[in-house]
Amino acid sequence: MARCAHRRKTHKGLQKRVKITAKGKVRRKQSFRGHLLSGRSAKRLRKLRQSRVMAPGDAKKVIEALGV
Repeated sequence: MARCAHRRKTHKGLQKRVKITAKGKVRRKQSFRGHLLSGRSAKRLRKLRQSRVMAPGDAKKVIEALGV
């Protein structure tokens, strides 16, 4: 039986939390949306609904963990 190179597994937890765009950027959800929302303004909550593009340094690690 021939030996083959080790294939890294996809990080399933991360796969559920991020999305890779067509241009290869990593999109993620905003934090601070879990609880204690009544004390925050409607404007702030609207802004938190939007997803963000991950910083390039972090995105590099994420793409590596996803095996893309």
